[in-house]
Amino acid sequence: MSEAPGAGRTGGAEDVRAVAAELAAAAGGRTLSYMEVCGTHTMAIARHGLRQLLPDGVRLVSGPGCPVCVTAIGDLDRAVAYARLPQVTLATFGDLVRVPASRTTLAEERAAGADVKVVYSALDAVDLAAAVPEREVVFIGIGFETTAPTVAAALIAARDRDVRNFSVLCLHKTMPAPLRTLLEAGETPLDGFILPGHVSVITGPEAFSFLPAEYGVGGVVAGFEPDDVLGALLALARQETPAIENGYVRAVHPHGNVVARQIMDKVFVPCDAHWRGLGEIAGSGLALAPAFAAFDAQERFTVDPGEPLEPAGCRCGEVLRGLIDPSDCGLFGRRCTPQTPIGACMVSSEGACAAHFRFRDLV
Repeated sequence: MSEAPGAGRTGGAEDVRAVAAELAAAAGGRTLSYMEVCGTHTMAIARHGLRQLLPDGVRLVSGPGCPVCVTAIGDLDRAVAYARLPQVTLATFGDLVRVPASRTTLAEERAAGADVKVVYSALDAVDLAAAVPEREVVFIGIGFETTAPTVAAALIAARDRDVRNFSVLCLHKTMPAPLRTLLEAGETPLDGFILPGHVSVITGPEAFSFLPAEYGVGGVVAGFEPDDVLGALLALARQETPAIENGYVRAVHPHGNVVARQIMDKVFVPCDAHWRGLGEIAGSGLALAPAFAAFDAQERFTVDPGEPLEPAGCRCGEVLRGLIDPSDCGLFGRRCTPQTPIGACMVSSEGACAAHFRFRDLV
């Protein structure tokens, strides 16, 4: 496991220009296509106008790195169904409140009288349940390996504190699996991945070792400063043999966070999960382990979410697969804006459509 170029630089404008020049030399006029699979990278790339610094022939596309964006419509419909139960308080992170489900949003349900509360952590939801023992508090657990350990810790706390009116709608997903799906589909020719820094803090870079071993595609774990991202692209362009490199050594340990993974393993088991734009991916989700089944909202409440309906004209799924840029969607910036979102990719602060719209003069 090597250290990617740019990892030790200071991140100033001079460094960014220097890395961009090195990238142009390393690309050598080749046509290269890379994908970032982290919502924070997506926003950083747009905010700093990094696509404008790429040499001709080097293309950077966004992938399924936004956990809100990849949450399936049917799962959102289930959350809405829980919110409509009179005895339930639904606790969620703020981004999810405005994401359109098939027929409504959690924000609209709250305006109609549903008890939907925004919390900043899963532990806040446990505290909320402890404070109102007469109500059932359902927390929507979304996110990748980055947030799953915190939800696991909250579930352990709820068990240890005997907070029996707390449960979780577990929609967590794991990151390596969708990369396999993208490569096996072959829709988007890719020469490498900018790998997610936050996820890699937990998993370690070796979680992505299958990319060069099985698919002949390299990857570089990157931080979130402009020179981090450009340095990752430079490392990819310089690879003579596909490999996994760590360009975020200041935060990512070669073995990741072993303690966080142990907590996850105690609370969760792998399951199949449905991803927006990618369909069902075997073993890509996290379900509650039998020891925590009493906290499973799907076991505790019986609801009929109805048939899921995708929003007409929305091409969010194609954006998440890297098939199109957000501006290629006919709704982008017209009917679909951050104020009036039609698709999830325009709602989340990590969504590709939201990033492209907000920083459209720099993309």
